[in-house]
Amino acid sequence: MGTAPFALVMLLLAAAPSAPEQLSSQEPQPMAEESFQTLLLEGTLAELEQGCVEAAAFGLSDRQQQLRDRLLSFNTTPQTMDEVLTNARVLLICRSPDGARTVLSRYLPGFGAERERWLRLSWQAADAALDHPRAARALRRLVNGDLMALEQLELVEAPDASAEPGEPITVNGLDQLAHHEAAAGDRLAAAEVLLSGRTTGAVAARRLGLAAELLEEADLDRADQLLELALDQAAADEAWGLAVDLLRVQLRLQLAAGGDGERPRQRLERLTARLDDQYSSWQLQGGGEPGPSLRSPREPGGHADVGEPTDAPTP
Repeated sequence: MGTAPFALVMLLLAAAPSAPEQLSSQEPQPMAEESFQTLLLEGTLAELEQGCVEAAAFGLSDRQQQLRDRLLSFNTTPQTMDEVLTNARVLLICRSPDGARTVLSRYLPGFGAERERWLRLSWQAADAALDHPRAARALRRLVNGDLMALEQLELVEAPDASAEPGEPITVNGLDQLAHHEAAAGDRLAAAEVLLSGRTTGAVAARRLGLAAELLEEADLDRADQLLELALDQAAADEAWGLAVDLLRVQLRLQLAAGGDGERPRQRLERLTARLDDQYSSWQLQGGGEPGPSLRSPREPGGHADVGEPTDAPTP
């Protein structure tokens, strides 16, 4: 048999994947059990954090629990605030908000920036654990009860080992406090928090609308007044999609109270007609099956999805 032409040999070599390419094509695997046990015994906080991320990625709940146990025993007598906060943060990444709270309790903060960092992480732990009363207390302590200061505060939600890399999720302090108060069952406190806000426009309209819904059982007249104020704020900001939502709430509350809901119904009909919102018009008319041309305002192409109309309808 003759020798293969050199060009053919080179072509075959070029087509064959290199060793690194062969390795990269293999499915990723978690670390071996022996390496994992070494990590538990000798790993630093940073290495344990990566272990938590890997365990979450592969759905290894048993390893996650072992990592949580190790993190709780990592440094039971911390000497600095940084040690405590780092340990608690890694426990949050490992999905153990209760463990993070235990670690935070090992160190009492001083004043100023140290206290703020400790309270922010305490809120993250309570929020992640859905411990709404504790989360609300942490937020009130963070601003010493000053709700106007809380409105200016942006909070970062607790990290998650399974979250995609990207920008952290931020929430407004005032809105978050209202959420915790409502979730804890104190609807009146939640409404008062929302009403303490000083921001105007669409943000104010949304808060007033939420406050109205929170107060509907306790004070229906006040709820209706708040919805009127909310509609004014939405109109001032030309937030017509939000105005439609507010009118729907007003209509629902008036009907629930035994009224005919005629005024909000008429306003809603006028506004949806100006917005060419056939979906809402169909809902108001109590029609049957929606036609193919009807769409929710929240769907692509709906009035809440695109820019606002140039003409300013009056809600």
